[in-house]
Amino acid sequence: MTLFNRSQTTLAATIFCLSLLPALCWSAELQRSRGQTVYVPAYSHVFTGPRANPYNLAITLTVRNTDPRDGMVVTAIDYHDHNGRLIRRHAPSPQSLAPLASSYVHLEEKDTSGGFAPKFIVRWETQRPISPPVIEAVMIGATSGQGISFVSHGQVIQER
Repeated sequence: MTLFNRSQTTLAATIFCLSLLPALCWSAELQRSRGQTVYVPAYSHVFTGPRANPYNLAITLTVRNTDPRDGMVVTAIDYHDHNGRLIRRHAPSPQSLAPLASSYVHLEEKDTSGGFAPKFIVRWETQRPISPPVIEAVMIGATSGQGISFVSHGQVIQER
């Protein structure tokens, strides 16, 4: 014995899905923040060929304020080597970024001080909640007419 016919089942499924819509929309709502610590993996070189020869890469870290109304302050950009040891601080004093402004740090191909798997730890803050910045590292290398480039995205490891 069937409790529901096909049209009743379709109607019930539609009502159920519509009842979930507010929850789905809420979860997709723009997340805002007053500050974060962001881990950004980078690569000063990659290994190529059967002998695992290092292919040096330049690294450009970018911090992009995505908020169209409010500025933010980058309080730290720390560069760590593959063992986690701090190599250098690239933002010795806080740096303000206006709405939609960007900032960058560039490391040359010859800078291998971070070893094979360096990383940046970026800290930022603001007085009012804003849309979080996009923080990425772009790696690029070019030798003898060959080139390689790729992007590594930052990952939030702590909310303010």
